[in-house]
Amino acid sequence: MQSILIKDTTKEERENIVRRSLDCGGGGCEFCSACSLGGGNPYDMYQPYIDGEKEIAQINAEYNARYVLG
Repeated sequence: MQSILIKDTTKEERENIVRRSLDCGGGGCEFCSACSLGGGNPYDMYQPYIDGEKEIAQINAEYNARYVLG
């Protein structure tokens, strides 16, 4: 498996990683509930990764932290 870390990818590769990851086989939004759960547009949610600002794991952790009972 190829690394998806920012240091190992170009911006174009990161765009493709996000696009492939969010494509549920139907060529676009397949109602994954990200919008209704406060994630907004799922592509916008991962823009900091594409721009090389945050790793995917960090974005996911920040998103999930809103739903952890503490």
